[in-house]
Amino acid sequence: MNWVQMAAAAVTGVFALHGAPGPAVPSDGPRPVAAHSQTRAVPVAPDQRDADVRLSETRPFSLLGVTWDDPRARLTGTAEFRTRSAVSGQWSGWSALDADDGPGDASARRGGTSAVWAGPSDGAEVRIVADPDATAVLPAGLRLDLIDPGQGTPGTPVPPAAGSPAEPADGGTGTLGAVRPAITSRAGWGADESISPAAPQYLPGGKVKAVVVHHTAGSNAYACADAPAVVRGIYAYHVQQLGWRDIGYNFLVDKCGTLYEGRKGGVDRPVLGAHAYGFNTETSGIAVLGTYTTAAPGEAVTSAVARLAAWKLGQYGVSPTGTTTLTAGADGTNYFGKAWTLGTRISLPTIHGHRDGYNTQCPGDALYAELTRIRTLAAQAAAG
Repeated sequence: MNWVQMAAAAVTGVFALHGAPGPAVPSDGPRPVAAHSQTRAVPVAPDQRDADVRLSETRPFSLLGVTWDDPRARLTGTAEFRTRSAVSGQWSGWSALDADDGPGDASARRGGTSAVWAGPSDGAEVRIVADPDATAVLPAGLRLDLIDPGQGTPGTPVPPAAGSPAEPADGGTGTLGAVRPAITSRAGWGADESISPAAPQYLPGGKVKAVVVHHTAGSNAYACADAPAVVRGIYAYHVQQLGWRDIGYNFLVDKCGTLYEGRKGGVDRPVLGAHAYGFNTETSGIAVLGTYTTAAPGEAVTSAVARLAAWKLGQYGVSPTGTTTLTAGADGTNYFGKAWTLGTRISLPTIHGHRDGYNTQCPGDALYAELTRIRTLAAQAAAG
């Protein structure tokens, strides 16, 4: 192999269209939208404690993440990125990549940070540094993954019949009266179903006992009209870059309060997600698009999360202001330093943050501080 071939092999920036077109749909309806990806190896220093790469020219992309070979390995340290706007040509400031989401599906082929929305971009730079107090080195096979979510027409949320209360779901009693909110379907945000052909899975106990609130990280500056593209980007990243069977979250919410169906299987059924390591089998996950570490969520967000949580929990007769007992599916430690072992029974609020069950900052300090209010709003919705 000559040096030209070696260089071509090292730069894995292949811009590829993943998946065949989906089934035909009416010309005036939403269509499946295929995402494009390009990847680039991130060179690591000889001591394996820092890594960086700068791409001054890329194909267009809007979402990015850093991935690595071992899906069970964790990146202990800091990862930051910046991008160059395809509109202005200016480089952004440095922003953090959240590397604390935990393992996803059992089918995962790679580990990775959260996927972050950067907006239309044509250049990227990342720098990664291992924790100076840690003995671990950076994970092997570091790679920068850039996603173009494609162009598509957003769908319209379809509301249920007026005054329709929560219907009992599989294993549920449906004793609470929250009305099902309008939820944009997967077809509505342009999901390309061909990339995740696996059949949906459901909670083994058939009951959602708690709702876990997340944020997706990344920019809050997206236009709400672009939210379906953000969801498509996360979907493509989870499935095509990390090797998950589907998007990890059960539901997503944009900053304008629009709700989106996440993992397939039916919004009114107890679908098994991949959002809360160790507690996926008894919970449903709602992710707010954006970063809420210091930025407070607006009323549209808190109201939407509350209405959705009230309806979902109401299918199973679960109070949104109560507590529940979950059984840990793995050893774990949460953000507050509480540790447990596999099989431990843990009491948590029926609406809680990701950090309560895993050592992560998610859903951010500002959104976490709103959970008490979200529970109150959910109780009001449940009361009809």
